[in-house]
Amino acid sequence: MNKEVQFQDWGLVDYQEAWDRQESIFKGVLDIKHDNRVNATTTITPNYLIFTAHPHVYTLGKSGHEEYLLLDEKGLEEKEAKFYKINRGGDITYHGPGQIVGYPILDLDNFFTDIHLYLRTLEEAIILTCADFGIEAGRYPGFTGVWIEPDKPTARKICAMGVRASRWVTMHGFAFNVNTDLDYFSNIIPCGIDDKDVTSLKRELGKEVDMEDVKEKLKGHIAKLFEMQIV
Repeated sequence: MNKEVQFQDWGLVDYQEAWDRQESIFKGVLDIKHDNRVNATTTITPNYLIFTAHPHVYTLGKSGHEEYLLLDEKGLEEKEAKFYKINRGGDITYHGPGQIVGYPILDLDNFFTDIHLYLRTLEEAIILTCADFGIEAGRYPGFTGVWIEPDKPTARKICAMGVRASRWVTMHGFAFNVNTDLDYFSNIIPCGIDDKDVTSLKRELGKEVDMEDVKEKLKGHIAKLFEMQIV
């Protein structure tokens, strides 16, 4: 089992470019696993943790509902936003500047082969990061992601999640709202939930948050929870 994880911060990258780069890395890991199985080799599979952000974009998961996008083509142009149908789970969400978008490309054979536990562990890393800033976050029963006041009528989502996995190799991941322009969420029904609000660290704290500080704290919690060694 290889618990070394290569960390990469891609900065602000066009969604399509990031998706292509993800797919290339993902395929490389799958090819190693395939070769190990077919040729009885023992090549170690690499793991990656990628942080990035995207220009304004809406993405729709493979089981999602296109009608949850409330903009037509002209509306997208006016908002300077793009729209993609992609191969992750989950419904529609928004990505934009001020988010930390995390793409763990992990061979779960190196950690644990349990997608449910994988999602709950990513959620826990976000929950702990929120706690670092004095914000109590948790889970909303029946939904993935991380919420503020999940047990109250004022429940609001601070982190969305959607993953894909093949042969226990993961891609896609989470979108954590830090200094995000939340107005963009008014153009969709986020994750198909039309009666709950969306929030960010900035909104909850009433001030801009240092992105690099959040990244370091989040990276540390992910590493500890997965018992991984970041390189």
